[in-house]
Amino acid sequence: MREIAEIREDIAACDEELARLLARRMDGIGEIIGYKKRHGLPILQPEQEARQQKLLEGILEGNPYEEELLEVFACILRMSKKVQAKALFAQNIALIGFMGAGKSTVSHCLKDMLSMEEVETDAMVVEAEGMAITDIFAKYGEPYFRNCESNAIIELQNRRQVIISCGGGAVMRDENVENLKKSSRIVLLTATPETTLERVKDSDERPILNGHMNVEYISELMEKRRKKYEEAADIVIATDGKSVIGICEELIRKLNGMDGDKGCQ
Repeated sequence: MREIAEIREDIAACDEELARLLARRMDGIGEIIGYKKRHGLPILQPEQEARQQKLLEGILEGNPYEEELLEVFACILRMSKKVQAKALFAQNIALIGFMGAGKSTVSHCLKDMLSMEEVETDAMVVEAEGMAITDIFAKYGEPYFRNCESNAIIELQNRRQVIISCGGGAVMRDENVENLKKSSRIVLLTATPETTLERVKDSDERPILNGHMNVEYISELMEKRRKKYEEAADIVIATDGKSVIGICEELIRKLNGMDGDKGCQ
């Protein structure tokens, strides 16, 4: 039987070897991203991730530490996605647009695909105020809510590698746009009034639309906000009739096309 000091030395040697191999793996992730960008290949490839997972499960099948090792590799995958995100984006990604444009859906997808942190300005306000947005509107009015929203955006100025899903009216204030641009690329997601109505018609969390859940009103409100949206946006993506993966791919491609090598710091 080995002495404990010898066992610990063996473990330390394993850690050293693992550190070298993991660094080599992360280097490989960076190379893959570079290759994909040079050759115009899709960045997000969930089918490849599924193949890798199946291969790994086959390798570990029957291993006495199968469950634990699968958990370790799940963590490695998350960290690999972080490396990928850092290679793609030096700044945050701020999603703006009218309600129902797909901001939350796209944000969730990017979070999973790139292992980036995700925040919603509406959720930040709800947490800070301790009440639902509809209750804030009813008790204090819209101007109070907009002040809370501006404070939430200010809090995000010094964050990086974050996906920020902004409320539909956030960029109506110039100061909010200025503060977002200090740390973010702003992506405008759009949808037609008809698509928007279909997406929000069953929601009771849209105080702006209370009593006005129809295409005509939505179209009118969209037009009032259109100029501000377009002036704030670095890129624009229409979401009608597209899969969320397709939208995310288009977003990544356009951001990288705009930033060039500056997005890969």
